[in-house]
Amino acid sequence: MANTRATRCTFIPPWLAERVGGPGQVLLDEALRAGRDLAGGPAAAPPILAEGAAWTVHDAGSRTDLPGEPARSAGEPATGDTAVDEAANGIEATLAMWLDELDRRSYDGAGAPVSLTVHYGSAYNNAFWDGTQLVFGDGDGEVFERFTKPIDVLAHEFGHGVVEHTCRLRYRDQSGALNESVADAFAACLKQRVLGQQAADGDWLIGEGIFTPSVQARALRDMAAPGTAYDDPDLGKDPQVGHLDDFVVTTDDNGGVHLNSGIPNRAFQLAAVAIGGTAIGGAGRIWYDALVGGDVPEDSDFATFAAATVAAAGPHADLVRDAWAQVGVEPAGAVGIPATPAPQRGAGGTLRVERSGGFAGRTETAEVDLDDADEPGLRDLVADAGIATEGLADADPVTKPDMFLYSFTLGERTVRVPEHRLTASQAELARRVLRRNQV
Repeated sequence: MANTRATRCTFIPPWLAERVGGPGQVLLDEALRAGRDLAGGPAAAPPILAEGAAWTVHDAGSRTDLPGEPARSAGEPATGDTAVDEAANGIEATLAMWLDELDRRSYDGAGAPVSLTVHYGSAYNNAFWDGTQLVFGDGDGEVFERFTKPIDVLAHEFGHGVVEHTCRLRYRDQSGALNESVADAFAACLKQRVLGQQAADGDWLIGEGIFTPSVQARALRDMAAPGTAYDDPDLGKDPQVGHLDDFVVTTDDNGGVHLNSGIPNRAFQLAAVAIGGTAIGGAGRIWYDALVGGDVPEDSDFATFAAATVAAAGPHADLVRDAWAQVGVEPAGAVGIPATPAPQRGAGGTLRVERSGGFAGRTETAEVDLDDADEPGLRDLVADAGIATEGLADADPVTKPDMFLYSFTLGERTVRVPEHRLTASQAELARRVLRRNQV
């Protein structure tokens, strides 16, 4: 296979008609599947942290067993392992920003030690917060670089931890887009702080350097101009939206949390520049005060969150209100967004598998005839995976931030399973169907 980025048009992409997983891409996160069902499954073994250390970076050794082996803790010298040392430098800078600028000690506000894992999986194209620690893949080296390379990726995942320990924005639909946006906002604040920039001087790019040089991209997202971060022959054009008029109604990616986060992202950028000074000292302080102020419910929509930021803005209230107005959000009651439509259904005997979400907010889809002679045993595997089991489709499909969401559609039935709840049969079914895009 000479060029794994070249694809056949076999996807049903809500935003990107492409796939990035090469032969080594991990479809099954065994550690999460086996022990990190935070909704009530058995608890995983706690991360091994150096006694008294503010943080510890672990090395998963290209496996999926979390947390991996301790590689470096606070106060220890650089190891020479690029990913380990990038994670160490990134968490030091992130913890310092939250403490110095917002008087918050770690993600929980009480000084919890931070566990990080690098070298997760083989050519794993993602980074995520799993409710316990920060996890980073090395990328496939063809589309994605190391996920520790841009410091704002780490700050973004840490931001999810802060959200989880403040207003707990539900990771779905508008509240999920806000969850993503808050993480992006503080990631941009960290990047600008490290560079010594004022809000007006920042480039507002998220994930700059995450793509390899062969990809025509400036970054993964652009908070100042959503939808312009990349335009690549294989990846397509960045489809993130930046105005409420363009809100995307979809069942993919927990209701388009990465697509629609461009709307509050743009509002934050506008507010930060209008207020002036540093992003963290201006809009960042206001957004944080809104998070901890008690006026942001778990299922907050854009309008409710906007109202909380205006209330927290003090003398800058008019500037914040205007920033939201420029993206079409009125800081008041609920904004009327059409109900999420029912997902498309596959034809009888045809199984469609879709993987969406992840840090990059990407979607990969493939279909297969269950009686395809080249794929023996698919019907048995579907049965083992429980795709036809009554009640399974009603399970809560919400993932932890930036994990993948898998959807299996057979006839009139769609089952959605978060990455951390995949069974072995479901993971194998996804692997067999999605690999068809690699030939």
